[in-house]
Amino acid sequence: MQNSKKENLWQAFKFLCFSASAGVIQMGLFTLLNELIKWSYWPSYLISLIASIVWNFTFNRHFTFKSANNIPKAMGLVILYYCVFTPLSTWWGQAMADAGINEYIVLAFTMIVNFITEFLYQRFVVFRKSINTNARAQKQLELKQEKAQEN
Repeated sequence: MQNSKKENLWQAFKFLCFSASAGVIQMGLFTLLNELIKWSYWPSYLISLIASIVWNFTFNRHFTFKSANNIPKAMGLVILYYCVFTPLSTWWGQAMADAGINEYIVLAFTMIVNFITEFLYQRFVVFRKSINTNARAQKQLELKQEKAQEN
């Protein structure tokens, strides 16, 4: 069943909210590693990125895409995305930081690129055939059908 325009917008909004919460985790952990431990950009970025990936995947699979998809398969597809994104973003991030651009500006830019590309990848690749298949989505569908029958 195809999502309506309203459902697609709602889905994008939820992805934005969960990504923002993952961004807070990433920014906080990056700050801790960069400022308190004094690590260079790339290890601080990489560790904070991995923490945000796990958070973001878990919540978006369950609440945004409502997917009952095979979790190891879905996570494997997300890992494939990050096999491309992580080396590229680590490379350009370190290059930008070495060029004198503030690490937090680099991180913010990278997080925006990550948000846009990951939403598209998860929506159209990872969860394409399994959107609205988990128990939460099925219950909402049943309630919607009951309400329609009452009217």
